Amino acid sequence: MRPILNCWAGPIYGITRIVIGFLFLCHGMQKLFGVPGGHMGVHGLFLAAGVIEFVCGALILIGLAGSLAAFVASGEMAVAYFLAHARGGFWPLVNRGELAVAYCFIFLLIAAHGSGSLSVDALLKREQGSKRGEQAA
Repeated sequence: MRPILNCWAGPIYGITRIVIGFLFLCHGMQKLFGVPGGHMGVHGLFLAAGVIEFVCGALILIGLAGSLAAFVASGEMAVAYFLAHARGGFWPLVNRGELAVAYCFIFLLIAAHGSGSLSVDALLKREQGSKRGEQAA
């Protein structure tokens, strides 16, 4: 069976990557800057998590080195799940780790797929292609 939104797959993927990147960026902003509604002054693993979330979220949002940023973010979410949630029981719904699991696998998908067409990576690739075409002519 053909997917019902197949003709929109590229734009939907790009919008999804942008939204997920923005949400992840917000988690980093909470930890690092106290906005929106966070606590400033974190240290240790929370500081490292905040930096990863802020930087990788921004890169995923704009689609610059999105595959690498998503791979790092996926790893961070896996570590977060096992350090903060898994000790609360096996089931993510019970241990409140379902968001960490969802982020982990969404970032793994982005790492495998890349930034997509609505990204800085795609823009840079198009510019490189046009420069190669100019040099060949």
